[in-house]
Amino acid sequence: MIDLRLIREQPDLVRASQRARGEDESLVDALVAADELRRASGVHFDTLRAEQKVVGKDVARATGDEKAALLAKAKDLATQVREAETASAQASAQAEELLLALSNVVNPAAPVGGEADFVVLRQVGTPRDFTQEGFTPRDHVELGQLLGAIDVERGAKVSGSRFYYLTGVGALLEFALVQMAMEQAVAAGFQPMIPPALVKPAAMQGTGFLGQAAENVYRLEADDLYLVGTAEVPLAAYHMDEILDAASLPLRYAGFSPSFRREAGSHGKDTRGIWRVHWFDKVEMFSYCPPEEAAAEHARLLAWEQEFLGKLELPYRVIDVATGDLGSSATRKFDCEAWIPTQGGYKEVTSTSNCSEFQSRRLSIRMREGDKIRPLATLNGTLCAVTRIIVALLENHQQADGSVRVPQALQHHLGGREVLLPI
Repeated sequence: MIDLRLIREQPDLVRASQRARGEDESLVDALVAADELRRASGVHFDTLRAEQKVVGKDVARATGDEKAALLAKAKDLATQVREAETASAQASAQAEELLLALSNVVNPAAPVGGEADFVVLRQVGTPRDFTQEGFTPRDHVELGQLLGAIDVERGAKVSGSRFYYLTGVGALLEFALVQMAMEQAVAAGFQPMIPPALVKPAAMQGTGFLGQAAENVYRLEADDLYLVGTAEVPLAAYHMDEILDAASLPLRYAGFSPSFRREAGSHGKDTRGIWRVHWFDKVEMFSYCPPEEAAAEHARLLAWEQEFLGKLELPYRVIDVATGDLGSSATRKFDCEAWIPTQGGYKEVTSTSNCSEFQSRRLSIRMREGDKIRPLATLNGTLCAVTRIIVALLENHQQADGSVRVPQALQHHLGGREVLLPI
């Protein structure tokens, strides 16, 4: 959540952020009013409570008619105190609800606009010219069928649309990609983690996924638990309600977990194959660091993502995501988009977000520097979203006979295979 002091002192800054996101800026005015009411209600309650204590002492010393009058006053004050306490609690709850509804303040360097208003920061590699090579590229579904690697028909039969099986060399490819990603993360100083894929509401709410993203979250109502859409959620909540020693920062975790997404609002979009699915496995990087070091840490996360894509020899570009497409927790986000030959364009395969202090405030995670305790920054970055990387690999490294060349860095993770063939 946003620091209330920022809203009190610079409400115009927060209003501008809401406008840039395309979100309701009147929330800021409502919160300012609710905060004033909360503080006034608190002062009123404290004043009445102090008066009640004084009268209570006077009653103990008084006698006769004076005591009777004081008892009557004490009774009236007790009623007023209860009413004031209720009003104060209601005002605090209203202010908290409005504060939780506000998205993070966007970084002024982020481009303003919607999904299409991103800025391309760099382009790496050159897409293949299949016409010059003399054959028409197959898409990942056809390649997956030829290799016995992907079975979407039985996935739909068993689980419904947007589900799949990875079979044979496809399953081996996932294990190889995850192992390569984890090896890189560990070499960079990340602690490997396998976090739970089910979390309590506090973890989902604290990371900001029960706001605008709630429609894409799976909830198990009978258990009041949520299936995570990314390992970011359990990794962020790992230190919930803790105070971390500043000397231990940055803390970096690399989590492997399944990710579940309802994909609400994507009807008819990317329905073929395994690009946009309800479940996929992912290796996610997560970092806790001092707020003043967050921008540099964000650049490092992006560099690690680019390193991984470089090992896979994929042509890709890096974009600075526009404010209207950031997600509620991020102040700035960079995406890496791989070239997908059969779609004739670049599509997101990894993403990294700087969430500044937004999540740590909601999850009550702080850092201690000597006698000073303050919120810290959290950042996340996808190192390997398995299904999308598989799509990019199959399509970019396919050969005319339907086999697929294996990038050199991945070969030893696949038992030395230089080419993907049916098992």
